[in-house]
Amino acid sequence: MGIVAKQSIYNLISIGFAFLIGAVNMLFLYPSYPGKEFQGLVVALLANSNLIQPFLSFGVQHTLIKFFSDAKSKEERDCLLWFVLLFPLTIIFLLMPLYYNYNVEILGFLSGDNEGVERFPFLIITIAISTAYFEIFFSWLRVNLKSVFGNFLKEVYPRMLTFILLVSYTFQILNLDQFIDFLIGGYYLRLFIIMAYSFFIYTPNFQFKLPNSLIPILRYSCLIFLSGAAASFILDIDKSMIYSLTSDVNVAFYAVAIYIAAVIEAPGRAMFQITSPLIAEALNSNNKLRLESLLKKSSINLMIVSGLLFLIINLNLDDFYKIINQVGYKSGIGVVVVVSIGKLFSMSIGCLNNVITNSKYYSYVFWFSVSSAILAVVLNYVFISRYGILGAAFATLIVIVFMNLCKIILVNALFKIHPYSKKTLSVLFSIALIYILIYFVPSILNPWVSILLRSLLITGLFCMTLFGLRLSNEIETLFQKLIKRLF
Repeated sequence: MGIVAKQSIYNLISIGFAFLIGAVNMLFLYPSYPGKEFQGLVVALLANSNLIQPFLSFGVQHTLIKFFSDAKSKEERDCLLWFVLLFPLTIIFLLMPLYYNYNVEILGFLSGDNEGVERFPFLIITIAISTAYFEIFFSWLRVNLKSVFGNFLKEVYPRMLTFILLVSYTFQILNLDQFIDFLIGGYYLRLFIIMAYSFFIYTPNFQFKLPNSLIPILRYSCLIFLSGAAASFILDIDKSMIYSLTSDVNVAFYAVAIYIAAVIEAPGRAMFQITSPLIAEALNSNNKLRLESLLKKSSINLMIVSGLLFLIINLNLDDFYKIINQVGYKSGIGVVVVVSIGKLFSMSIGCLNNVITNSKYYSYVFWFSVSSAILAVVLNYVFISRYGILGAAFATLIVIVFMNLCKIILVNALFKIHPYSKKTLSVLFSIALIYILIYFVPSILNPWVSILLRSLLITGLFCMTLFGLRLSNEIETLFQKLIKRLF
């Protein structure tokens, strides 16, 4: 089993477990105990933190992945590692006085002058700092092809932390302020853990000089920072605008719906942790055949796995929301359907994002991100005002389609490759056919049993199509190995 498949499986297991814990948090604990107002506030706080984080890391986590494999000696690699560790400190020291003096205005701009968010400026900036440095150390592990433990800390740890804090809040062990304090402490504990593990995996000798490729590194970091800031803006601006244009309870409804739809991206999140450094290596060695192979294989395999998740989620939505059984949350069903279509399209392009960001054409990402961010603000403002949270979902879908089409056209024009093949049409036809067939299968009285039976039926039909049409050699080989181990 190759390193991509092996680590992708381990990462997928971590992400699957993380989504399970997150589902308990988002679908049961938050709505049932603290309530939708509390849930909306915490989601909005973390969303604002994510908007600030790119300004602190300045894109150096992506810089490390691009330039590490290109370094010719241990000394060059060590210089690069120390640079990406120390450079953000300079940024933080420069920005902290500005944030300290103008945090009310900054948070007012981000949250629409909502007092709930503005009460916790310390939480927003401290979690932004810890997340920025966590991403740097996670990239440190990824370039050494050790993504599994870092992925566990990235995906499982924060959800488990939230679970423990929510249980403590439910039993009145913690109040709101203590919840916030322990949330901050938990994020910094995660940072210290990954820091120690990263130095254990690879310990650089301290270098008193700047990297040889300083100018290209700074240019790349600057553009990736701007692109990352715009990308984070796109990811979280919908929640912030819902919070400011409607109410905190709508953020809770929307966040739950987005969380359900985001499960479709789990396979991609697992795979990209390990494919990104491999893509960078293929580009640095000018191995076009390897590049095209990684792109097409990632595309078809992600379409298959994400397509199965797409069917299971969207064909069980009524029963999912019966289990939540809280007033107002069912208004998010349309959001799940609309956003999950965009998520499936994003998975269909495979590791195409990695190809662009790790190539010499990375500057295009900046223009795509900025134009998409502007489009997101305009669409969210217009659609949320008219259609509420469903409007935010349509805005998200349009932005996803626009950005991905731009990337597909760019890579095809510059590298003469694209992620799709004849098998892509077979997968799409299979997804559409199974959706139509299962859509009319009625629910039974117990939603848990209904979800289980319908999911088994979907999986059976999908596997018959998958193996009958021979859509993926990698998935077939993996399935055969798992059968041999089990039996």
